[in-house]
Amino acid sequence: MISFRKCRGLVGRSARPWQQYHTTAVRDFSASAKACSEAGTSNPTEYCRNLVRKHDYEGYLTAQFYPRRYQSAFYALRAFYIELSMIKEAVSQTTLGQARLVFWRDAVKDIFANKPPRHPIALGLYEATQRSHLAPYHFQRIIDAREQELHAQSYLTVESMTSHAESTASTFLYLLLSLLKLPSETLSHAASHLGVAQSITTVLRAFPFHASKGVMVVPAEITAKHGVNQQEVLTKGRSSKALEEAVFEFATIANDNLLTARSMFRETGGKVPTEAMPGVCWCNPCGVYTASSTKWEDFIPFSMKMLRSNAWRLGASFFISIFRQLV
Repeated sequence: MISFRKCRGLVGRSARPWQQYHTTAVRDFSASAKACSEAGTSNPTEYCRNLVRKHDYEGYLTAQFYPRRYQSAFYALRAFYIELSMIKEAVSQTTLGQARLVFWRDAVKDIFANKPPRHPIALGLYEATQRSHLAPYHFQRIIDAREQELHAQSYLTVESMTSHAESTASTFLYLLLSLLKLPSETLSHAASHLGVAQSITTVLRAFPFHASKGVMVVPAEITAKHGVNQQEVLTKGRSSKALEEAVFEFATIANDNLLTARSMFRETGGKVPTEAMPGVCWCNPCGVYTASSTKWEDFIPFSMKMLRSNAWRLGASFFISIFRQLV
């Protein structure tokens, strides 16, 4: 975040109104967070569970496979992740988004100083840190990535998108493995690739939504390669052969990362350790949506045939994945 001193040196007196506005935004969000806390601090787990169920039903299904002693902590971690992921769409100005992130940066510091703010998600996270050793670095890394997201409407390269995925989805998986007390180089390596696969799958499934907001989720490196007319896609909501080829290539990257993650368990016949399944089955949807989409007609972004045709399979896929110990 740019310091106010640097802003003052660049734009002189005009920095003062910006500073005042930023301070006001932080204060206003703190007030709204306080109001939120009053409604949920009496039962943080219920608040987090309801938030996850409302905004991430797949994550809610995943929670059912966690040992009961870890379910409340999972809800808190997932609620934190969802809360941050929605900031960009919830604010009209970057400064407002930064104000929310300032709140969460301070909240994480206070949580690990045994002084959690009276916010239901923060209280849930505090309880989770008391149950398992969760590194504050992972929380801050997710916050940093969400702040960068405020300034970047789209990604120029596959590398930049992959880096963002590793800082968000992969890092969230590291937290889940820590929650389950599973320190393993193999699992961490697999989680890195699973997070990338999950991130790409998520943005492709939401392609129409992002396009309606004027955002191209496929990196410019790929769209330029296939000659995609982004203006036509974003303003007219129209697909094309070039766009389908670009989406196919992007989805292939997700599938490649999924296959790499699976290869980590080659020595065990492809089976994930039983105790780790609750953590990795969160990425089950990326297997459902990438593995079944092998035809060109499945990659017409605005028809979302892939999403509609596989939605009914999602619930059953969780049970099959857990039973067979496959990711």
